[in-house]
Amino acid sequence: MGTQKLSSKNQIVIPKEAREAMQVKGGDELLVVVKGNMTIVMPKPKNYAKALYGIGKGVYPPGYLKRERRSW
Repeated sequence: MGTQKLSSKNQIVIPKEAREAMQVKGGDELLVVVKGNMTIVMPKPKNYAKALYGIGKGVYPPGYLKRERRSW
């Protein structure tokens, strides 16, 4: 874990190992998410539907969604 200094223009340099891990290069867009006192930086998805696909897997118990859909 490296440390970076905030410039007088409020800019930081993302270390090479972090850029490689996120597979980003100059000109790519990043998302900055603030959660309480933590800030998360991640690449902006090219396709949000593809990025979110399967994120809810395991949230509901087995068979719950089928029962709910039948009740409609």
